Amino acid sequence: MRTVLVTGGTGFLATRCIAQALAAGHRVRTTVRTADGPGRVRAALAAAGVSDDAVASVTYAGANLLADEGWEQAVADCDAVLHTASPFPSEVPRDPADVIGPAREGTLRVLRAARDAGVRRAVLTSSFAAVGYGHPPTERPFTEDDWTDTEGPGVHPYIASKTLAERAAWDFVEKEGGGLELAVVNPVGIFGPVLGPDFSASIGMVRRLLDGSTRAVPNLSFAVVDVRDAADLHLRAMTDDRAAGRRFIAAAGDAIAYRDIAATLRARLDGPAAAKVPTRQLSDRAVRFGARFSPALRAIEANVGVVRHVSAERARTVLGWEPRPVADTLADTGRSLAELGLV
Repeated sequence: MRTVLVTGGTGFLATRCIAQALAAGHRVRTTVRTADGPGRVRAALAAAGVSDDAVASVTYAGANLLADEGWEQAVADCDAVLHTASPFPSEVPRDPADVIGPAREGTLRVLRAARDAGVRRAVLTSSFAAVGYGHPPTERPFTEDDWTDTEGPGVHPYIASKTLAERAAWDFVEKEGGGLELAVVNPVGIFGPVLGPDFSASIGMVRRLLDGSTRAVPNLSFAVVDVRDAADLHLRAMTDDRAAGRRFIAAAGDAIAYRDIAATLRARLDGPAAAKVPTRQLSDRAVRFGARFSPALRAIEANVGVVRHVSAERARTVLGWEPRPVADTLADTGRSLAELGLV
């Protein structure tokens, strides 16, 4: 049994990490930023099927990535830290520093506190954004040996923030980490069943397909991982000695087309749930023209028609990780949104 701190407890991935850590018998503390945070965490854990006693056992610490206050108390007596919290802007910020600074400094703030408290291992939630962007098109799958070129094309501030924050983490542990071990998980787009209104930006894409907001899908491709499997990989990275000092891509398979995600939802959801899912594809020309006027289209313009192949072989072979099929994840995502009345 370990005492585990999970940062950003109300987050989509964090809640699943808490649930799985409790199921494995660990003691869990989590950080929240607002007074209603504990209630939101408890409600999400209950929705995930966690027992009342286990939900009640979770303890809370008030801490914010932008300030030092609270982190010493948050990490006290912890054996491990799962650092899942990170700023994710709803739109591309005018000043890249608004997202890059908090991501990098927040990560270092948590790692310093963990080191000073004698934490044995920290698992950082990075992203495939830190692996496969800013490079010329290639048929070779990206692996953990690759790093995003932050000066390359199509690298917007969020992608840069994940890359620079992860690089800072590795550099810190190498030079100043003392006895702190670091493992990193690099998820692709995180999908899966939602437990309430707190969910990933990837889920928003499915929501917009189901509610008709997206009337034609752009020519985008990306890989998918289920939030439950991403959480499982975090727990494996926390407990397996072979994970120390290594990165692990979390992907259930290779990149798939956005239009195939839409087709899967239409095929797998019953009744009227998928009635508004579009069948049309938005042309690349239309995206490029619309990008002149739409910040949302401008954010995806550089990725239209680009396929980034990805391999999660290391997680499978080193940690024995076995993610569920992508089609099941997408179907579970859509059903949960419909059942909770979120579309």
